[in-house]
Amino acid sequence: MQHPLLDKLSEAFDSLGSGAAAFVVPVAAVVVVLLIVWRLLRRRRKVEAPLRADLKVEVAALEDRGPPEGPPVLELYNLPVRLAAVVLAPVGVGRELPPDDQLSPLLDALIPGLDKVSALHRPLIRRWPNQVSARGFAYLFFNHARLPGVGGKGTVWSSVAGVVKVQNQPVMAGLVLRAAAPNSLGQTVIDAEHQWLGCLRVKWS
Repeated sequence: MQHPLLDKLSEAFDSLGSGAAAFVVPVAAVVVVLLIVWRLLRRRRKVEAPLRADLKVEVAALEDRGPPEGPPVLELYNLPVRLAAVVLAPVGVGRELPPDDQLSPLLDALIPGLDKVSALHRPLIRRWPNQVSARGFAYLFFNHARLPGVGGKGTVWSSVAGVVKVQNQPVMAGLVLRAAAPNSLGQTVIDAEHQWLGCLRVKWS
């Protein structure tokens, strides 16, 4: 079935004679096909655009309690904290995160024992689209998981974001943490994988 626009173009070019129509009509058909493809792509982008709203993490809606009694106990710079939310994103085009029931090795790659902490604290876990830059992801995470006050300083809330490698594949991770009392820790950017161990640890006693 021809597109209505193609029908109109065919009728118009019939008046030019068979020689001109034989050349112009196929060109017009290509133009119509390209127009249809362009419109389909626009519709697809319009459908996908609202999904970006899922990036937002409402910190005010997270569980407003301090860290539970352990072990295990999660510490941020030696301060016990609750793991309130985790945001994960693959790095690069075509890469994907493992299914929810296979996220334990990924969490354990961040900090040994973090998978056990997650099982105890039951944080919100959010998947984000593919990312490119570790520092770019961190600021995007801080913007969409906005902490109260000035970046969480002077409140019970803190956050950490950066890159980690799981089976030699980079993954972006952002953590929202809640302490028992207000503190000055705020937001921390992880530029290299080894820096996770410099700010976070899991204690078993």
